[in-house]
This record gives sequence, structure tokens and C-alpha cells, in this order.
Amino acid sequence: MIVMKTSKDDIYSGDLILVNAMHGIVSGVTSPLIPVHPSAPSILMCSHAADALNRLMREIDGWTSIVPVSGWRSREEQQTIWDDSLEENGIAFTQKYVAVPGHSEHQTGLAIDLGLRQEPLDFICPAFPDSGICRTFREKAAGHGFILRYPAGKEKITGIAHEPWHFRYVGIPHAEIMAREGLVLEEYIDFIRRFPYKSASYQIQCGGRIASVSYISADEGAGAMLSRGHCPAAESSSGAVSGNNVDGFILTEWRDADE
Repeated sequence: MIVMKTSKDDIYSGDLILVNAMHGIVSGVTSPLIPVHPSAPSILMCSHAADALNRLMREIDGWTSIVPVSGWRSREEQQTIWDDSLEENGIAFTQKYVAVPGHSEHQTGLAIDLGLRQEPLDFICPAFPDSGICRTFREKAAGHGFILRYPAGKEKITGIAHEPWHFRYVGIPHAEIMAREGLVLEEYIDFIRRFPYKSASYQIQCGGRIASVSYISADEGAGAMLSRGHCPAAESSSGAVSGNNVDGFILTEWRDADE
């Protein structure tokens, strides 16, 4: 395992940070930002998330019918969107569909809004129906590390109305665990606390590898020698750790299924 020392501040960075009304952005984007597609050079994501999105799109030939609408945003851009929506749509609509500046997933570089290729294209609420290529995208998303961040029926937990167009990169195996267990990110952060590091772990097979996921509190993890960063199943690295932006770290360890 490639290791490096962690500190308490590291709980605020990683692919699994929870960003919502209660937990704002603390760390800036730590990964390079790149365009998600040559046709939209101004729409950016963290490079590893953009790469995963393009692998998924190649698999389903998605870019022929789906367009990127919004990726990474600066705090200033988020403030402008908030202010403009307040003026145009009012407070009720804005609170349902626009995150408060400093509390937007788009500021992480890990979120992407997608829309069906059609005119007119609504920037705030793009069309992304549960049919055709959009349904295929949803069905394949978890296998490439993406979750539908704001599903119907979870509004009281996420604090955001159902947004069928908003996807968040959390990585493998976490997206697949959330899909299997029916969890949104808020619930997943709580769920993984049931598996304390060195005592228990949640295990899931992804291809020919098995992932073991566990939780480490900020106090326990600070100063520990743990691997850091994202770790797609396709990589040879044997583990990774991400902060949760709340109170600790989520550790992912990989082994071959035949070990």
C-alpha cells in the first residue's frame, strides 16, 4: 500500500466529502480541473471524475444525445446563480434547486449536471428523463463511480428537491454500495460508521477484486499512515482514504477475489 501521513484537516477533502446545507466547503479543489468534453471547454470537473464520466459515455455512446450543462463552479459563480435565481424565480424555487454559495457540490469539481440534447436547454433544471439514453446512463452510473445525488423520496434528508440531472462522483465501490443499499450520501456517511477500522468492514466484489470499506474517526486517523486519494477498481493501488467533511475518514482497501 502506498501510504502517507494524514492530519485532521484531511477530513475536508476527498471523493466522499459530504457537502450540503449543514456541511460547507472547507478545502479548495485539490485535483486538476479539466473539460468534461471538447465541445464544452468551459465545463470542468476534477480530472479523475471527468475521466470516469467519459468512460461511461463511451460505453453507452452518451455524448451523441446528452450534453454537459454545469460542472465545477467557483463560489463567485455559485453566488451569481443564487442571486439570479432569487430575482427570476423567487426564494421558494431557489431554495429547492440552488445550493447556498459555499455549500454547493459544484464547488468540489465532483458534480455534473447533464441534459438531454434538445432546445431550449434549461440551465437550472435541464431535461433528463427516466427513459432512453438517460435511463441507460443511470443504470450504468454506479459501475463508473457516479450516484444520482438528489433522488425522489430523499428530499428531507438531502435538503434539495429531486434533481434527475445532477450526478456526483464518489468513486468505486462507494457508488455501487449506495445503489445496493438505497442510500444517499448523507445516509452513507452514517452507514459506514457501523464498520470501524480494524474491527469490521463492509465488503463488496467489483469485477475480480473485493473492496473492504471502513470508518476511522478524525482523532484516530490523524497522524496515521494511510493511503490517500481516489482508487478506481481498475487501478493497481491496494487502498485509498477520503475525508467525509464531517468527522472522519472512509478507508477503502482492495484485494484480489481469489486471495
